[in-house]
Amino acid sequence: MAAASSSLLSPTLSQSLNKPTRFSPSGLSLSLSVPRSLSLQSYHRSNSVACCSLNGGDNTSQDIPIENRYPAFPTVMDINQIREILPHRFPFLLVDRVIEYNPGVSAVAIKNVTINDNFFPGHFPERPIMPGVLMVEAMAQVGGLVMLQPEVGGSRENFFFAGIDKVRFRKPVIAGDTLVMRMTLVKLQKRFGIAKMEGKAYVGEVIRLDYCHMVFSDAQVPFGAKGMIG
Repeated sequence: MAAASSSLLSPTLSQSLNKPTRFSPSGLSLSLSVPRSLSLQSYHRSNSVACCSLNGGDNTSQDIPIENRYPAFPTVMDINQIREILPHRFPFLLVDRVIEYNPGVSAVAIKNVTINDNFFPGHFPERPIMPGVLMVEAMAQVGGLVMLQPEVGGSRENFFFAGIDKVRFRKPVIAGDTLVMRMTLVKLQKRFGIAKMEGKAYVGEVIRLDYCHMVFSDAQVPFGAKGMIG
């Protein structure tokens, strides 16, 4: 019986496939069985195409020019405001912009390192690397921006860089980098005019200088007094 029913169905199936697309009540269940499976396949295909188009839509950021994808650093203090606080001038002013400032607590500033910096012709001609001592000096200047503020117990007079401990250079800073430096006040003894700060320096998210502890001394305090702060 199974063979007979199969032989009876096969001509009907072949006829339904060879017929133009037309549905009749008598052959509804049989003629719809194959087109339904075909329509499901086409549905899955269209669905996959839709997924591809959605994934392509996720790349709309690629259509934005690269120069517009990344926001610039904010400006809390520009170079003119920095010059009003720090006594340094060319070629030794190593802070270009302050991007975060918490008076008497911390400051974050940047130094744009370019091939035109005057130390690159000698350090080194074939491989321009920012000298580590100048990275430390740049961070000391950021510390000066925190301390040379009368409203937080500092002064407008010179604050001297009096000591440094535990400096670790992780990677070199080269021409084209933007050095981001954070300095935070750890301890301040107003009576002796001495401050202790710690800092880190980054290029992007990579630490370039770490574990930097600095001591600053007021112009009125002899350098030997820095031992009075732990």
